[in-house]
Amino acid sequence: MRQHTLKESFSCEGKGLHTGLNIRATFAPAPENTGIRICRCDLPDQPTYEALAEYVSATERSTVLEHGKWKVGTVEHAMSALYAMNIDNCLISVDGPEMPIVDGSARYWVNAIKQAGIVEQNAEQKMYVVTQPIEYKSEHGNQMLLLPCDHYEAEVILRFPTGLLKEQHAELNDLTTYDREISAARTFCFLREIEPLLRLGLIKGGDLQNALVIYETPMSQEGLDFMADKLGQPHVDASKLGYLSPLNYPNEPARHKLLDLIGDMALLGCHLQGRLIVTRPGHTFNTQCCRQLRNRIISE
Repeated sequence: MRQHTLKESFSCEGKGLHTGLNIRATFAPAPENTGIRICRCDLPDQPTYEALAEYVSATERSTVLEHGKWKVGTVEHAMSALYAMNIDNCLISVDGPEMPIVDGSARYWVNAIKQAGIVEQNAEQKMYVVTQPIEYKSEHGNQMLLLPCDHYEAEVILRFPTGLLKEQHAELNDLTTYDREISAARTFCFLREIEPLLRLGLIKGGDLQNALVIYETPMSQEGLDFMADKLGQPHVDASKLGYLSPLNYPNEPARHKLLDLIGDMALLGCHLQGRLIVTRPGHTFNTQCCRQLRNRIISE
């Protein structure tokens, strides 16, 4: 298969999930063998590096890439969309330290790529073919299994110690269905996590429009009102547990974890032919596995 890039440029302006800053990102066509490169156009000399696993510096609620003064967070949703839409070469210029969160999914990026158009290039696409089972495990019970397959497939299994979201499953057997089946799945968090995240200086740009908030641990009406005020959201009834906004899919959290997995594994710097099965996925484990696999690819 040949490499692909965008036919035209497009831009997005919006707030960053963690910084709360208003940020503009522009996606532009790029020559063959460029890869996905991100430019911090707001910094002196406009440092630009390829989005690769070796640059991952933090994974607390998002994937952050960093090299010297170059730092770009929340890259996983755009990377997921670019990979799923078969874009090999693209220059992303961003004027802040993270990508705009838009609605917390990859739907905006997919639609923008489709509208900009995709063009085939002459160079052959870089591809790693899984020829034998490869397994990665962590001491915390995370597991990634890569199996031979004649195309790209991905499956995730979520497990949480809670009744509302105890276990969920999602899979994608054909990247051409990503737009319909995965792209609209939003990032999610439990309501009980919000105050600690705010204390860490994170999710300053979070709200019910760009995240799926799960209320599963009862709290007082006063406490819930306090959290709503912190996020600039309307007050809700503290006696009603559940999702604080309508679901886009019945298993939206699992589908979003699959979306994240695709984006994190896109940091391989090449396409993957094989089936990914991941139990308890997360940015830390995903990117650790991606780095190990990338090292394996380089050494082969």
